[in-house]
Amino acid sequence: MYRKPTEEWTIKDSADLYRIEEWGNGYFHIQEDGEVEVRLKRDTPESSISLLKIAQGLKDRGTKLPVLLRFSNILDDRIQHINESFASAIKEVGYEGVYRGVYPVKVNQQQQVIEEICRFGKQYHHGLETGSKAELLIAMAYVDDPEAYVICNGYKDEEYIDLALKALALGIQTILVIEMPGEAAIIVERSRALGIKPNIGIRMKPSTVAGGHWTDSGGDRSVFGLNTTQVIEVVDMLRREGILDCLKLLHYHLGSQIPNIRAIRMGATEAARFYAGLLHEGAPMGLLDIGGGLAIDYDGSHSDNSNSRNYTTIEYCTDVVEEIMTICKEERIPHPTILSESGRALVTYYSVLLLNILDTNVFWNGKGREEPIAEELLPALDNLLYVRTMLNKDTAQECLNDLNYYREEIRNKFLYGKVNMRERAAAEHLYWSIISEIYLLLRDQEHVSAHLRLVERQLSDIYYGNYSLFQSLPDVWAIDQLFPIMPIHLLDKKPDRQAILSDITCDSEGKIDRFIGRNGVENTLALHTPPQDDDYILGVFLVGAYQETLGDLHNLLGDTNVMSVTYDEEGKFKFHNELEGDTIAEVLSYVEYDTKQMEAMIRSKAEQAVQEGRITAQQRRKIISAYTAGMRGYTYYETDQEE
Repeated sequence: MYRKPTEEWTIKDSADLYRIEEWGNGYFHIQEDGEVEVRLKRDTPESSISLLKIAQGLKDRGTKLPVLLRFSNILDDRIQHINESFASAIKEVGYEGVYRGVYPVKVNQQQQVIEEICRFGKQYHHGLETGSKAELLIAMAYVDDPEAYVICNGYKDEEYIDLALKALALGIQTILVIEMPGEAAIIVERSRALGIKPNIGIRMKPSTVAGGHWTDSGGDRSVFGLNTTQVIEVVDMLRREGILDCLKLLHYHLGSQIPNIRAIRMGATEAARFYAGLLHEGAPMGLLDIGGGLAIDYDGSHSDNSNSRNYTTIEYCTDVVEEIMTICKEERIPHPTILSESGRALVTYYSVLLLNILDTNVFWNGKGREEPIAEELLPALDNLLYVRTMLNKDTAQECLNDLNYYREEIRNKFLYGKVNMRERAAAEHLYWSIISEIYLLLRDQEHVSAHLRLVERQLSDIYYGNYSLFQSLPDVWAIDQLFPIMPIHLLDKKPDRQAILSDITCDSEGKIDRFIGRNGVENTLALHTPPQDDDYILGVFLVGAYQETLGDLHNLLGDTNVMSVTYDEEGKFKFHNELEGDTIAEVLSYVEYDTKQMEAMIRSKAEQAVQEGRITAQQRRKIISAYTAGMRGYTYYETDQEE
């Protein structure tokens, strides 16, 4: 593990260390002054702005960290990129159909996100995909384009179906996708009752199984969709009911993040065969929905692991178009309009979480023990001290084994009263000192052993960040999702610490100990010693998909502050759509507390304390004032309380 001397460290070394050029996709870079910049338009360097300057501007305006930044221009760019990539692929291969995108509302349902997708996507007739009645109500209100589609997935009761049919009557191109066999009969019954002819789709279960976290989205055991027999049964039922002419769409879905292009090609081929079969059955069709799955390269490795992808967007579009066109030519059928439900690929780059480091727990100081050991403690430390005398590069592994053995021996003696607390404390201190000496001996080796990595992890600091893992980054906890994490400043200086990140919840699982590194997944993150007189701020990147929606109220830590940043045509940056994070009172109300009643209870207790002489009336007033002010406060750690 070669470690470059501090005086030679450059921003290029930081870029290499944190792999920002690999996962940043042209949106994130390091400036010459060591600050991370976000480029709101990838092809225009003048649209760059320092994340640290954004954080400072928010602080001046009274917005506290943690804060979620949304970059509207990036969302606009992503919609343009995907639509124009499909358009380019269609033109290049001579495909005779067109492309229409639909954004799955579930990926990020926040009002600002939906509003901007509908506004930016209108020129491309970009629609929405809904999976519930609530999401359909959103789509009915925000989709204002007769050429954009609203794809209705999910379980459907009569009310859901009625809403979709009435939306169709309003001129919104809703398509009811049959995902369960029983839905077909309900759609037929409700369309007749309302006198509205439906647009119907069928979701098939592809036999193609993609890799990654969402393998179960395909295959025989996938939860949603119809198998081949059920598809035929639905077709026959629609024919008997005289509405086979309403069947216009075939839909399939392989997963949310498909890392391997081979699975995408196979899925498109299988779906195209099904599509041709439905046309041959007499359905008019016209629409082939390839679902989601366009992946994000979170770790910048350009590989087929679950946090990456081994293809580009244009390759994805070209392969899908080519596969569908090949089958259409063989089957001698018209080329369908291709729909995709890319949500992750649209909104991932859109959001960045900024958090400040509140404190650190340091396990070693970069050198061994210096202070002398008290004479009376030496007998208990005899074996550990012997290990230290034997330590050199050749014996390091043996000494590490002995060190762990003798430490455990002392702990066992403590349990049986043969070692006292001071002796144990001295042994623990000596243990960490010798461990650090072993690390210093071996860390500059070219090839790093698994044992050294374990030692590095043992010695890593704990940095306490002002955030809740369960609220802001639930996929880290739930599915081991990797997000790029790095400091947003001081990157012209060499990081001098290795750390894991803990949040401020009182939960042992509220930590991040898997990070994107030069050689794959690392167990620690290189960080700087936090400055004493200023905030040390980290950015968690690529968090636009699912994280806001999936977050919970663990420890009653609510939504963070949110701010949108826009670069306008005049070259000016604007903050807008500021949303204050949840107050404590708001979070308590979510879990059914009556905050007014709670305040009344405190008033009563305080009055009783006055009557019993435990506090004065003036103290009562201050206690009640503090309690009510606390109700109005931010749920996260506040480092700069106002007077």
